[in-house]
Amino acid sequence: MPVCTFFGHRDCPDTIKPQLREVLNDLIANHGVTVFYVGHQGRFDALVRGVLGQLQKENPRISYAVVLSRFPREADGDDTMLPEGIESVHPRYRISWRNKWMIQQSDIVVTYVTHNFGGAAQFKEMADRLNKHVINL
Repeated sequence: MPVCTFFGHRDCPDTIKPQLREVLNDLIANHGVTVFYVGHQGRFDALVRGVLGQLQKENPRISYAVVLSRFPREADGDDTMLPEGIESVHPRYRISWRNKWMIQQSDIVVTYVTHNFGGAAQFKEMADRLNKHVINL
């Protein structure tokens, strides 16, 4: 089964939510995606988590995990995971290490990238280089 992950700018607008929902519905219905990994920084990740939470209520066969780049706290919730191996990474490099891990686990990467600098652009480019199916909103 295909796995999907996400990268987007920290300051994305709420107006992308309908398009995001449409893309996710298509991935579930037409591409068999049932597993999703999302980060926990910025507005884009929050929008993705919100839409995935709604879709999971409508379609319980899908699952998603918020992939942390730091050790979990009680407030992080049941939908979080810490990728194996991150504990040996220096804290300064954990976000990048986590993002590379997410790309390696995925077949499809959904992005919101509007400029060619910053972390979201960097990881979109990496996904392209690794021949992942990239969908930019």
